[in-house]
Amino acid sequence: MKRSAIVIAFILMVTAFFALDLDRYLTLESLKQSQHDFAAIKMESPWLVAGVFFVVYVIATALSLPGAIILTLAAGALFGLFEGTLLVSFASSLGATLAFLASRFVLRDAVQSRFGDKLTAINDGIAKEGALYLFTLRLVPIFPFFLINLLMGLTPMQTRTFYWVSQVGMFAGTLVFVNAGTQLAQLQSLSGILSPALLFSFVLLGVFPMIAKKITSWLKRRRVYAKWQRPTKFDRNLIVIGGGAAGLVSAYIAAAVKAKVTLVETHKMGGDCLNYGCVPSKALIKSAKLANQMRHGDHYGLSSTQPEFSFRKVMARVHKVISEVAPHDSAERYTSLGVEVLQGYARITDPWTVEIKLQDGSTQRLTTRSIVIATGARPFVPPLPGLEDVGYVTSDTLWSTFAELDEPPKRLVVLGGGPIGCELAQSFARLGSNVTQIEMAPRIMIREDLEVSELARASLTADGVEVLTDHKAVRCEKDGAHKFIVVEHEGESRRIEFDALICAVGRSARLKGFGLEELGIPVQRTVTTNEYLETLYPNIFAAGDVAGPYQFTHTAAHQAWYAAVNALFGDFKRFKVDYSVIPWATFIEPEVARVGLNEQDAREQGIAYEVTKYGIDDLDRAIADGTAHGFVKVLTVPGKDKILGVTIVGEHAGDLLAEFVLAMKHGLGLNKILGTIHTYPTLAEANKYAAGEWKRAHAPQGVLRWLEKFHAWKRG
Repeated sequence: MKRSAIVIAFILMVTAFFALDLDRYLTLESLKQSQHDFAAIKMESPWLVAGVFFVVYVIATALSLPGAIILTLAAGALFGLFEGTLLVSFASSLGATLAFLASRFVLRDAVQSRFGDKLTAINDGIAKEGALYLFTLRLVPIFPFFLINLLMGLTPMQTRTFYWVSQVGMFAGTLVFVNAGTQLAQLQSLSGILSPALLFSFVLLGVFPMIAKKITSWLKRRRVYAKWQRPTKFDRNLIVIGGGAAGLVSAYIAAAVKAKVTLVETHKMGGDCLNYGCVPSKALIKSAKLANQMRHGDHYGLSSTQPEFSFRKVMARVHKVISEVAPHDSAERYTSLGVEVLQGYARITDPWTVEIKLQDGSTQRLTTRSIVIATGARPFVPPLPGLEDVGYVTSDTLWSTFAELDEPPKRLVVLGGGPIGCELAQSFARLGSNVTQIEMAPRIMIREDLEVSELARASLTADGVEVLTDHKAVRCEKDGAHKFIVVEHEGESRRIEFDALICAVGRSARLKGFGLEELGIPVQRTVTTNEYLETLYPNIFAAGDVAGPYQFTHTAAHQAWYAAVNALFGDFKRFKVDYSVIPWATFIEPEVARVGLNEQDAREQGIAYEVTKYGIDDLDRAIADGTAHGFVKVLTVPGKDKILGVTIVGEHAGDLLAEFVLAMKHGLGLNKILGTIHTYPTLAEANKYAAGEWKRAHAPQGVLRWLEKFHAWKRG
C-alpha cells in the first residue's frame, strides 16, 4: 500500500510538472532572461533565495526531472563559484539519495526476485568494490546521474556509502558546471559549455577513475607486500606447485609462451585424476559393465553367462591403463615442452621465493615473479570412532590395496552417496561384491533432481547394491576377526558386518605444508581467491581443487588458463575466471550428465523456467543398442529457447552433453540445435528430438489454424 502511494505521488508530481509547463523555466533561454530578476530578489533576501533554490534542486533531483544542468548553471550565475558549488554539491547528493531510496523501496525486491540470477555478479561486485564503482560513474558526466541513482537503488549498496561517494564523486563535475554558470552571459547554447578548456576538464574527469583505480591498486599491493623484501631479479617467471591437471596446464601455457617455468611435484605426475581418480575408476567401470552385459546376454539374443575372471587381472588392467595414459603427463614430456620439472616438496617462504626439498635430500631456493598453487585435494576421512581399528581404503588407496586380492571383497561397505561412492558401489557389485552403500542424506546424488536420484538408486539396487539413505554412521567395531559399522536410522541402530570399507564422502583441499599459514594467505575449505584467481598476494594464484569451487579435472584445466595468463600478463590485462557454463558427469549406468541449472537449483534461486523432456526410450539407436532408458531434460527461459540448463540420463550422457555445453557457451538456443543435421541413427539425435519437443510445445496455434483453413480452401 505504501509503495503504491509513493508511485502515485511520484506520477502526480511529474505529471503536474509538465502539465503546468514548468519545464519552460529549466531552459538556457529562460535562465538568461530571468538572470537579472533573480539577482535582484537575491539582493533583498539572500538566505530565502538560497533555501528555495536548495529545496527546488533536491526535488528536481529526487524526481529525476530534466534540467539539472540548467539548475547547476543557475547556481553559478546567482551565487558564484564558491556558494553555488556548495549549494549544488549538497542538494544534488541529497536529492540523489532520495531517488536511490525511492527506487530501493519501490522496485528492488521485485527486480531482485525476477532477475536475481542475472544480478548476482553485479551484486557481488557492488558488495566488494561498490564505492569505487559508483565513484567512477560519478566522475564521468556522460552517464546520466538520474539513471545511476535509480539503478544503484536496486543493488545492496548501503545508503550511507551511496551518499558520501556521490558527495565526493560529483564534486568535480559540479565545480565544472557551476564555473560555466558564472559565465552565463557569454553562453549562447548548452554546447557552449564545451569550450576547449571545459572539454579538457571533462577529459581529466574521464581519465581520473582509471588513475584512481591504479593508485588504489598500488596502495593495496604496497600494504600487502610491506613486510617483505622484493628481489631485484628473478630466477623464474613462474613456479607451479602441483603436477595435477591445474598444475600441468599452467606449466604448459607458460612454456608455450616462452616463459621460464618450474613445475614441482611431490609424488606422481598427473595428480589424482590419472593415478587415483578418473582414469582408474573408468577402467574399473568398463570391466564391471562388460561383466554385467555377460550376465544379461539374453537381452541381446545371446546366452546369459556368469562371467569368470580373476579380480587380480582386472586390477592389473586398471594399472596397465594408468601406465598407458601416464606418458601424456610425464616429467619427460613436459621437459621436452620446455618445463623444468622437479620432484620434491615445495614451500613458499616469501611472496617471490619457493624452497624445494628435492628427493635426493638437497634443497633448492628459487625466486619467481609469480606462483601458481595447484596442490589438489585428498579424500576426506570422517572422524568416525573405531574407523582406524577396523581399517579402510579411500578412492586413492583402494587401487594399490585391492590390487593384491584374487577376489573382490565379499562384503563391501561404501560410505558416501555422491558420484564417487555411486560409481564404486555399482562397479564392485557388478564384479561380485555384496555392497552396502551408506548415505546420511535423504537420497544419493543429492545435487541432482529428485527423479535423477531415484533413477540412480533404482539402477544400483538392480545391480545388487543395498542403498541405505538417511542412515548416519555412528561408529565402527571389531569383534575378533569380524568388522562392523553401526548406523542409525529413525532412532534405531543397525550393525553391518563387512570385509572392506571404502570412504567416499568427499575430498578436502591440500592446504598444509606449503607456507600458506606463514604468509597469512587466507584459507577456509579452499584457498581464498578473487575473480582473477589471485590470493592475498596478487602474484600468487591458486587453481584446481585447492581453489574450488568445483572439483573436476576439466574445471581445474579451465582455471589453469586464467591463473597462468594472469600470472604472466596481468600487468597488462587480467581475465576474470568464467564459471558460467560448467558441465559434469557421474559414470554410473545409466550415466548422469549435467550443465547449468537443474530444477532444484532453479527453485532454490527463484529463477523462472520451463521444462522440456524427451524420453530416450523413444530413440531408435537406443532401442537397437538395448539402452532405451533415460531422458534429456532441458530448462529454458519461459517462452524462449534460451537454455538455462540440461540434465541427461542415459548411455553416453557425458558425450551427448557436449552439444548443449557448446550451445550455452555461445548463446545458441534450441532452435539452432533443431536446425542442425544429426547423423541417423545415433544417440546424439536425442538432443535434436528434445529441441523438437520444445518447438512443438511452442508452435503458433493461431497461425496453424489459419493454415488449416488455407489448405482446405486450396483443396476446393
